[in-house]
Amino acid sequence: MTRPNKPHRQKKQTQDANVSAMKVVTVKGKAGLHKRNAHQGRYDFSKLVKALPELQKHVIKNPKGDASINFSDPLAVKLLNKALLANHYNVTSWDIPEGYLCPPIPGRADYIHRLAELLGSESSSLKHNQVKALDVGVGANCIYPIVGATEYGWQYVGSDVDSVSVENSNKIAQANAVLKGRVECRLQADSGHFFKGIIQPNEFYDVTTCNPPFHKSLQEAQQGTERKINNLAANKNKRNQAAQKSKPTKSPILNFGGQKAELWCPGGEAAFVKNMAFESRDFAKQVLWFTTLISKKENVRWMRKNLEKAGACEVHIVEMSQGQKTSRFMAWTFKSEVERQQWLKLKS
Repeated sequence: MTRPNKPHRQKKQTQDANVSAMKVVTVKGKAGLHKRNAHQGRYDFSKLVKALPELQKHVIKNPKGDASINFSDPLAVKLLNKALLANHYNVTSWDIPEGYLCPPIPGRADYIHRLAELLGSESSSLKHNQVKALDVGVGANCIYPIVGATEYGWQYVGSDVDSVSVENSNKIAQANAVLKGRVECRLQADSGHFFKGIIQPNEFYDVTTCNPPFHKSLQEAQQGTERKINNLAANKNKRNQAAQKSKPTKSPILNFGGQKAELWCPGGEAAFVKNMAFESRDFAKQVLWFTTLISKKENVRWMRKNLEKAGACEVHIVEMSQGQKTSRFMAWTFKSEVERQQWLKLKS
């Protein structure tokens, strides 16, 4: 009697041989900001105004009677950021050129706190003031280096293809005592690269951070901007239902701005992170953990496939939940657990 098992076993063995050895860890986001995030709850405008008195004239009451600002007003948003940086991080000299990205700080800070938690989970005796980090696409606002340097004492290098961004971020670093000597920003001369030309042969980094451009083209970025402007306008109209209809005005400037390199690149986020994944393997010996934010959920699976092809040993997908919004970052390494422990032992 012929047994049909043998071909079946052979097929299963072939399938098993194709299974990736890459370990994938998913960390589900708990509701709210990270426990170490300084931005819990509502903004305390009394403290913020004390830190930055010029914010006072932009403070308004929301429909519930709580203090707030007009988030469709670019100047009010920038002053709120200045106040937050002064109050929570002792960064008292901060500004960005007109039209450059003014990011929401609480969510940006969460990325750094959860990344610090990842490093700490690898070594309970880790001394954070010995951690060296690289921010790919630092922008003119320098937010990630500010949080990493002031909250954990990390040494941070920021890179950007935009010379104005690099100049402004270096200006911020030099103007604040808490950042001086801990933050340095470098110009990426080749927009086709992420690490090449920035990471020098004798340099080693414990972690990298990145907030990739979201859109595929200038047109798509402009459409995204218009949608956000319309949403802000709609929310404002709801608050002013009882008010008299105003005359038509010009479209407002997007409250958080953004330049080409900050908002879009050919192929959008999917192409950006794929190229980063493959270039990262060339620096596998010089970086412990590579990381990047992933805005679009569908790009998580895409990135996993590309990291598998690139030969990553381990990938972490870390979710961050703020209100009804869930974001995430992906971290990957080309080093085994033993190799990572040996690396971090030098920083204990």
